[in-house]
Amino acid sequence: MKIALFPGSFDPLTKGHVEIITKGLSFFDKVIVAIGRNSQKKYLFDIETRKQWISDVFKDFPSVEVVIYEGLTIDFCHKIGANFLLRGLRSCSDFEYEKGIAFANKEMNPQIETVFLLSSPATFNISSTIVRDIIVNNGDYSHFVPKEIKF
Repeated sequence: MKIALFPGSFDPLTKGHVEIITKGLSFFDKVIVAIGRNSQKKYLFDIETRKQWISDVFKDFPSVEVVIYEGLTIDFCHKIGANFLLRGLRSCSDFEYEKGIAFANKEMNPQIETVFLLSSPATFNISSTIVRDIIVNNGDYSHFVPKEIKF
């Protein structure tokens, strides 16, 4: 079984994330969306809310599972039996950043392969950082997130 782990903070989940997860289902038997818990980071939304939103968005997709994890992503892959790390790319700078992480992960566990999927022109400009800024400043965020995300 080909299992991919799609890690992130998803603060909040965006239409870009949804696109990468959906595309990933074309290549993998299962995509596990893993929300990383990092006590050093300050989040806009609590982790249980983020998990619920992702679960709601993918409630009709039995091949998508949503989990919360701590520690190194590569260790979590091994723990749950994921063979692949799924990452989305929007730009050249995303690639440069992700490439370094992929090489480090490969050094730590050569059995786990990182797979990059490109965002479409419709979503390449969406980032959680931009969406959070819109939300904090009371802007209309609905163009950038799935309809299930409301607060």
